[in-house]
Amino acid sequence: MPVKVRLNKYLRDCRLGSRRKCEQLVLDGRVMMGGARVTDLATMVDPERDRVEVDGKAVRPSGEPIYIVANKPRGVVVTASDPRGRKTIYEGIDDLPPGVFTVGRLDMDSEGLVLLTNDGKLAFRLAHPRYEVERVYEVKVKGQIGRDLVEGLARGVLLDDGMAKATRVKLEKQGAESGTLRLVLSEGRKREVRRMVAGCGYEVLRLKRVRFGSVELGRLPGGTWRYLTREELRGLRRLVQEAYERSRSHD
Repeated sequence: MPVKVRLNKYLRDCRLGSRRKCEQLVLDGRVMMGGARVTDLATMVDPERDRVEVDGKAVRPSGEPIYIVANKPRGVVVTASDPRGRKTIYEGIDDLPPGVFTVGRLDMDSEGLVLLTNDGKLAFRLAHPRYEVERVYEVKVKGQIGRDLVEGLARGVLLDDGMAKATRVKLEKQGAESGTLRLVLSEGRKREVRRMVAGCGYEVLRLKRVRFGSVELGRLPGGTWRYLTREELRGLRRLVQEAYERSRSHD
């Protein structure tokens, strides 16, 4: 017996965006099935028999690897399940495709860019410290930021799991009660930024990751996601390949 799926799920599996975006394609009258325009969101599709078109072009689900960037809200844990009942990224990000997992970590109180994929090899290389893929953070710090913090982060902070050092650090803004730093790291240890700032005697008020390798968060709204562009994916692969070649030359 044929297994049918809802039209919006079928379109999402064709990598046309989140289920909500795919619903809008249907509501806008851009979807045809069997030669007829479809506007009913309850429409079911037989993937083996039905021909579905979007803007006049036939679409079919892709079995290729999936690469996604998401904007994680605060209060969401980056894990598949949580024994303490906290909201996970799969609940905090709207309608993620099945089978994807996160690349590295971003702690519950932080927000911003998270990469997700079903490509285990690339995910491992992106997350491993050996490949030194840059992570860029906007860090809001309580109080007046002194040279001791900026220079301390650049010089390195001894943590309980070893020395942690910023690749680059810049004071972006200073207000009466807080300041904002732009901090670049080449690894992703647990709560690393917060521990580094605390080690210099300061307190983080807000932490947001805005770039991972070649991928920028940009204006992606919180709690949503999009597929990586070809250029972004090429950039990530180039970074890990260059790092791999450098490591081989030093062996």
